[in-house]
Amino acid sequence: MKLMKAGILLTLVLATLPAQASTFKIATLFPDGSSWMQKMRIGANEINKKTQGRVKFKFYPGGVMGNDKVVIRKIKIGQLQGGALTGGSLSHIFSDNQAYSLILKFRSQKEIEYVRGFVDPLIMQGLEKGGLVSFGLVGSGFSYIMSTKRPVTNVSQLRKLKAWIPSNDEAALEAVKAFKVKPITLPLGDVLAALQTGLINTVAVSPIGAIILQWHTQIKYVTELPVLYSFGTLVLNKKDFKKLTTTDQDIVRSVLGNVVKVVDKQNIKDNQSALAALRNQGITFVQPSAAELKEWQKYANDSEKRMLSANIISHKVIGLINKHLEEFRKGK
Repeated sequence: MKLMKAGILLTLVLATLPAQASTFKIATLFPDGSSWMQKMRIGANEINKKTQGRVKFKFYPGGVMGNDKVVIRKIKIGQLQGGALTGGSLSHIFSDNQAYSLILKFRSQKEIEYVRGFVDPLIMQGLEKGGLVSFGLVGSGFSYIMSTKRPVTNVSQLRKLKAWIPSNDEAALEAVKAFKVKPITLPLGDVLAALQTGLINTVAVSPIGAIILQWHTQIKYVTELPVLYSFGTLVLNKKDFKKLTTTDQDIVRSVLGNVVKVVDKQNIKDNQSALAALRNQGITFVQPSAAELKEWQKYANDSEKRMLSANIISHKVIGLINKHLEEFRKGK
């Protein structure tokens, strides 16, 4: 009886003690001062206040903790608790998050926004099953072919250039095989130096990405063809996240979810401004002819088939995308 009373008393005492503070160390390649970092810091301060200091965040911007691959490894061993990462770097956790990387699949921003309303939740669920809690996707925008050497309006011209794709991006590697391009794979953080030295001379990147990463300082030509759509996401290690109380989890989900939505909308405007900035910088914009567009689309269709055959993207997700694309294009 005395032991029972002591146990009850201990439980009551523990219940009155303040919850232990949790600090989430978050790394990213995005530089300090970027929209991503500004909004994440605002969100972190809000969480700190709403949880009365129980949940805190410490950020490591600008790649000081390494590239995305290194950050993911550090999350796994507990050195970090999360990161703001590119979608491609997470393909080994959930391959269907590469669905938006299908070449020439989407024609407009409005089209991709409609499809994302159905597919984003599936990607977030897939990442969480893989051990990472995502608070939503942030569109980086459509990527365009950008070259330091010569204009690119057709596939034959692309094959003669030293094109870059991200390291460990199986989907990108399989996709470019259909175009018979032999790419050079490099981590994101090494691309600027590679452009400067001539190790590579062609990249596919969004306008805002080109400017944030300073690649635009080397670019001379942009092909006005939205090749693919890319995104980033803010993730936390699920094991660390689940250590929070249910109340604190709800606060973090709410605040960071809003942060992601704000940055996602802002990026649409920023990409439009970035595209204009590239024009004003004197970069030459080129457009494929109707015949060249037909050629690009042929190889794009082949790349989608290769990705399906290699089980990089599932028939289920491709079917879902095609269904909603058809709905949108028919105005349903």
